[in-house]
Amino acid sequence: MAAASTIEWTDATWNPTSGCTKVSPGCDHCYAMKFAERFRGVRGHYYGEGFDLSLRPNMLEKPAEWKKPRRVFVDSMSDLFQSGVPDDYLDQVFDRMENVDRHVYQVLTKRPERARRYLRKRYAKQAMPEQIWMGVSVENNDYGWRAEMLREVRATIRFLSVEPMLGPIDRVALDGIAWVIVGGESGHGHRPMNVEWVRDVRDRCGFAGIPFFFKQWHKKNTGRLLDGRTWDEIPKHFQMRCECLL
Repeated sequence: MAAASTIEWTDATWNPTSGCTKVSPGCDHCYAMKFAERFRGVRGHYYGEGFDLSLRPNMLEKPAEWKKPRRVFVDSMSDLFQSGVPDDYLDQVFDRMENVDRHVYQVLTKRPERARRYLRKRYAKQAMPEQIWMGVSVENNDYGWRAEMLREVRATIRFLSVEPMLGPIDRVALDGIAWVIVGGESGHGHRPMNVEWVRDVRDRCGFAGIPFFFKQWHKKNTGRLLDGRTWDEIPKHFQMRCECLL
């Protein structure tokens, strides 16, 4: 849990669950798993059970404690839509996001099949509240199906996280997408990312008028510049919402 996050595209992280299981190649070098597993078996430690799934009801009220509107990355240490999270617990998480509506909640998943099923049921008669943004991870063309499922979710903002980018996504359509984040894999043994893959996404976003955010190459010392500049675009919806709430 962090009131201030070092992740460039968000302001804070909120983890009503922690722990996860691998579902695709993008998970192979998961930073969250490496961090949590360092403490497995440490008695009394928050991550004493490593990266096993844990519900964290003690965290449910955290957004209410933050008075200033902020972008909140939901479950940076987990995936809210994994099978072990009961529907009634999902209900509690979404209740908080609906009720504490001064923040924008960035919900990111690699399991859009469950997200689509749950959200269709919860919002069968109305669109999702505008402060809840829904995103999926798409590490290469093979996982473009996640974007297809995301398009079937009635969210005001749908976004793609292409991180770690393990291949081109030139066959992944961007229609219905309001934001795209791209980043390379970091840490020891990171897999390569071709600059042309990144340029293709940036150029397609520019043509379609979609905000493009380039997070990083591979490590901090490789920087965030792409063709001589940083790309920190976010949907204007967030700034407009903050101005209305001030």
